[in-house]
Amino acid sequence: MNELLLDDVAIRRVSVSDMANNVYLVTNRKSGEQLLIDAADDMPAIEQLIGSALGDAVNPRLIGIATTHQHWDHVRALAQAVAKYPVPTYAGTDDVEGIAEECSVRISTPLAHGDQLQLGDVVITAIHLRGHTPGSMAYALTDSSGQEVIFSGDSLFPGGVGNTWKDPERFTSLLDDVTERIFEQFSDGAKVLPGHGDSTTVGTERPHLGEWRERGW
Repeated sequence: MNELLLDDVAIRRVSVSDMANNVYLVTNRKSGEQLLIDAADDMPAIEQLIGSALGDAVNPRLIGIATTHQHWDHVRALAQAVAKYPVPTYAGTDDVEGIAEECSVRISTPLAHGDQLQLGDVVITAIHLRGHTPGSMAYALTDSSGQEVIFSGDSLFPGGVGNTWKDPERFTSLLDDVTERIFEQFSDGAKVLPGHGDSTTVGTERPHLGEWRERGW
């Protein structure tokens, strides 16, 4: 998926860096307000992504930059992005210090579980998924068409949860949060857009939760 066109929002993606990080741009088709998710790397590619959305609304304009988590590969272009687009920045409270250490950006708006970002009349909800990093956040929206979209960062991928480095406590924490805050809250049709690689759906992954817990990763 490089573009997802819904009733309320247009979602565009570019893959950057040798780690195939996904950078997402969400545009409210009515208001033109945009949120960039994970300024991971390659500022020219990010600028091209933003430029590619000029036709997605009458007056598109970036109003915020959200980061899913503190790992270096997800913030390599964050300082450049903030310099180019001086807009509010968002990330999980428990990752704010880590982000500052990685890229010298002080997040302006730390987020807790359930906090909401307003993109025109579209609400984007922060979902705290503890385990991959202490403050990892997914960002979720529901379009008026009924389509649910979850930007899962590195906490949920096709085939499993994110890396917890063989730490049983961190793995259990992440899988518990993913189970309770994603799989028990969203329908099978919800699209999951991860921090690397291809998208999936909640329904595709739901049958495998027991397998993931049993294998321990």
